[in-house]
Amino acid sequence: MDNMQNTGLLGNFWGGLAAMLVALPSAIAFGVIIFSPLGSSYLVFGAVAGILGTIALGLVAPSLGGTNRLITAPCAPAAAVLTALTIQLMQKQVKPEVILLMLVVVALLCGALQVIFGLVGLGRLIKYMPFPVVSGYLSGVGLIIILGQVPKLLGTPADKHFMDAVTSPDLWKWQGITVGTVTILVMLLAPKITKAIPAAILALLAGVMAYFGLAFQDRGLFELVGNKFIIGPMNVSGTAMLQSIVSRWHAMGSLELAQFSMLALPALTLAVLLSIDTLKTCVVIDAVTRSRHNSNRELIGQGLGNIASAAIGGIPGAGTMGATLVNISSGASTRMSGVLEGVMALLAFLLLGKVIAWVPIAALAGILIVVGFRMFDRNSLHLLKSRSTILDFVVIVAVVIVAETVSLIAASGVGIGLAVLLFIREQISGSIVRRKLYGNQVFSHQVRLPAERAILEADGVRTVIFELQGSLFFGTADQMYSQIEPELKSCNYVILDMRRVQSIDVTATHTLELLHDILSGQSHMLIFSHLPSKAPSGQDMQDFFGTVGLVRPEHHIRTFDHLHDALEWVEDRILEAHNIKQEELDVLELRDIDLFKGLQEETLEDLEACMEKLTFKTGDSVFKQGDAGDELFLVRRGSVRILLPLSRRSELHIATFSRGDFFGEMSFLDGGNRSADALAFTETEVYALSRKRFNELAEHHRWTAIRLLESISKALAERLRHANAELLAIKEA
Repeated sequence: MDNMQNTGLLGNFWGGLAAMLVALPSAIAFGVIIFSPLGSSYLVFGAVAGILGTIALGLVAPSLGGTNRLITAPCAPAAAVLTALTIQLMQKQVKPEVILLMLVVVALLCGALQVIFGLVGLGRLIKYMPFPVVSGYLSGVGLIIILGQVPKLLGTPADKHFMDAVTSPDLWKWQGITVGTVTILVMLLAPKITKAIPAAILALLAGVMAYFGLAFQDRGLFELVGNKFIIGPMNVSGTAMLQSIVSRWHAMGSLELAQFSMLALPALTLAVLLSIDTLKTCVVIDAVTRSRHNSNRELIGQGLGNIASAAIGGIPGAGTMGATLVNISSGASTRMSGVLEGVMALLAFLLLGKVIAWVPIAALAGILIVVGFRMFDRNSLHLLKSRSTILDFVVIVAVVIVAETVSLIAASGVGIGLAVLLFIREQISGSIVRRKLYGNQVFSHQVRLPAERAILEADGVRTVIFELQGSLFFGTADQMYSQIEPELKSCNYVILDMRRVQSIDVTATHTLELLHDILSGQSHMLIFSHLPSKAPSGQDMQDFFGTVGLVRPEHHIRTFDHLHDALEWVEDRILEAHNIKQEELDVLELRDIDLFKGLQEETLEDLEACMEKLTFKTGDSVFKQGDAGDELFLVRRGSVRILLPLSRRSELHIATFSRGDFFGEMSFLDGGNRSADALAFTETEVYALSRKRFNELAEHHRWTAIRLLESISKALAERLRHANAELLAIKEA
């Protein structure tokens, strides 16, 4: 346990150190960029603002955020927005001192908005980022890192971009190329030799050693001031830092209300950009480390970090991709690495300014190039092997292209938009009708007498059952109408089984209402079964149908909890049309039950003498699963449901036996315990014949006993045939 803790602490230390070495130089550069429009005298304040931002964000954001290994530091989006604002304010001839304070206010508002985003739960939205978008974003960021670091590796001037740098070999500096190449080689080979020390640290040390090795041949490399190959001196002091903070707050009185209105849009833009940039980095961390971040908590931590940074005169920032990936590759495992990055940034600022000054820029570029290359999702190339996944690969490529040509934020929007279109396309291309059956193919659990069964088989074609699936929304509503509408011409009852429907929107309910209007015009019925109160999407369809007005008393619409309940209701209506009404029939005598038709009166009297007449009220238990008992029950009036208990709160409805049917035959034939529950569904009267009394009867009326067993066997065979026919119809549908 101690070894694991020591390993984790060491990994966090190395990760924080490596991340600081990557983040701090960039932060200084961002600060200089933001303050440069104010004049050369403010460049030192920009450098200080970058350092202070790194320290404040490193200490506060990881402590209060929700993502392990995330490094928060000043970043490019913040530099872009604030630089544009600075230029705009200078064009309006706002005093530099006031501009400094306005930049602080923008950063404060940005942090406050991020905290609000987290409190209201906006962070959860980023969790639904599709994989092609994440993959494209990951690859796009990697490519951006590589393109941005290649000029630094080649040693070209700072104002040269990728294409200018690679096409101008006369500007290349062999010293930088040598240092960068050594760094890259060590970064790649170090993990194969040892994992005790992170590859990024070894690569950085190798780059520094290579630089000083070259310096012995080129004495100019030992010069600190004006040396373009290294970070160089910061040239800041405690007095200058204090003066920077005091001067900003000293200008508070000059800030007018009208000037605040100018800051609202930049603050909102900055808050959105930094939030998206951070949460995108969090998604990448999840993909790399197979973890799961807390988006809302992270936004709160980021917001408080930016508020703290602004309070001490630092520039705002976000979770940065490059420093975070270096942190991970160096062995970091917890949020402590981010805090240590802030602590070491402070120590570096106070104690190690001279050491940091000698870090070669080409060495840092080499490390980031390797990190960027590793971010490419090369596994996504397998998506090209199948036609069904080619469009997913197109999404990845589109995100990468937009990331390179426009911005990462725009790439995210494009990726999400394309992913939504792919989702809609997939939903539309698949059929929302999983199965279609007719009422003469599948029947309710109500066991019918042969005469009733014949009627239902003849008239069942007037009933159609659609088992729907997936999402019913504007993209599939027309498909649903096209598949159901033709059946309305010949069917009186349309049953829509909703058990596999995940969600439904207003457009789909409007389509259902159109179908209802067509049916109601013919005095027919639209029926829903398995209408979930909580669909997989979390939607309460029962409540939703009531809210949109689809299910109303005046509508010819009925809803049932189960499909077999709906089928039973329809079957009863069909039988009523043939003047067969179960509830109005008299109590059956023994001679009227199909099992005993054709027996002589004397034999019937002997049989009835062996039977017990029982009456059950609605809800009474006839027997329970596991009970001992071997009686055969013959229903004279009412109905009994056979239920199979699944748990304490749920049960499976197997069958319903009504007037003229029999149940309990399994225990009657094999003498075993009851296999299910039998419950009186209505007030019920039955004959009960025990196996003992039947055996006594068989001794004197052998042929009667044989006839009874034969009738039971035929009835069971008939039930099995019907069950097989239903299973076949369901399978082929």
